[in-house]
Amino acid sequence: MKLYIANKLYSSWSMRPWILMKALGIPFKETVIPLRQTETGPRILAHSPSGKVPALVDGDITVWESLAIMEYLAEQCPDQAVWPKDRAARAHARAASNEMHAGFMALRQNCPMNLAKKFAKKDYSADVMANVARIEQIWAEARTRFGSKSAEPFLYGAFSAADAMYAPVVTRLDAYQLPVSAETRRYMDAVLQHPAFKQWLSEALAEPWTIEGYEDGHTAVEVFHKPKA
Repeated sequence: MKLYIANKLYSSWSMRPWILMKALGIPFKETVIPLRQTETGPRILAHSPSGKVPALVDGDITVWESLAIMEYLAEQCPDQAVWPKDRAARAHARAASNEMHAGFMALRQNCPMNLAKKFAKKDYSADVMANVARIEQIWAEARTRFGSKSAEPFLYGAFSAADAMYAPVVTRLDAYQLPVSAETRRYMDAVLQHPAFKQWLSEALAEPWTIEGYEDGHTAVEVFHKPKA
């Protein structure tokens, strides 16, 4: 299988299927197509009919959109726990993942993913904080109802598609230093220390490209990497 993705430093949607496949040991070849370059549009359209990434190509099958890719992987790799095995947990995980896919626009718009920086604390709008509260509620319910009996610290016990869907949110809450509960922080730390995420981060920090829209508008208090133009 071939996975086409955008800049690892900024592309939250690209991170989701990539980190899931790495975490579960599903083999694939990746191609990074950097955004906002002269050739970006044609290169993406050659592999994705929507003109967006990520896109997964498996022989003559093309799957675009992160959640659709995850569902395809669940069908193609039934021995891998893409979704929780328990039916109730699986239903909850799918609903939570779809809510992430369609929602939390205030957080996503005000706190774009940028893995190279830690940003200064500031007061955010009521809409942003309502997003954070709802995310914490989802995570707490998943952990309490389905994940607490496992030794693993993830939402439904073992790392699954739901954790992959929320991994970029973890980076936002961390980078923008948004206030969260101690339990939320423990979950965030587990995601940030996962080997798949650490590999993505290492490769993201080695990228040579920058996108001004992700670099402006926020005061950085710590810079982990400054990509070369």
